[in-house]
Amino acid sequence: MKIEFPNVAPVYNGDDLTIEFAADLNHKRVVCAISAEALEDHFGAKSCNVDDLIAAFRANRRAIEKMTERYLGICLGAPVLLRSGHFRWGMECPPSRDA
Repeated sequence: MKIEFPNVAPVYNGDDLTIEFAADLNHKRVVCAISAEALEDHFGAKSCNVDDLIAAFRANRRAIEKMTERYLGICLGAPVLLRSGHFRWGMECPPSRDA
């Protein structure tokens, strides 16, 4: 599975308190997201204010995309919503052989 992350601006989703971002899987666009909680817990977002969340996402985009890539492989390309627990688990376990 070929996974790429296009240079598209992240979008705040106030209904879910997430930051949404794009991933391309074999040239098919998939919308993924990361929760405000994960950005606060693991990436230094100062609050759930949209500006703080976007800043934390941008500063840590590569690490977030790397975890997204891992879960896209596990979920066979289904959209991914990363929560705080994904990063706790992901940091404790070695990367998959496919990564």
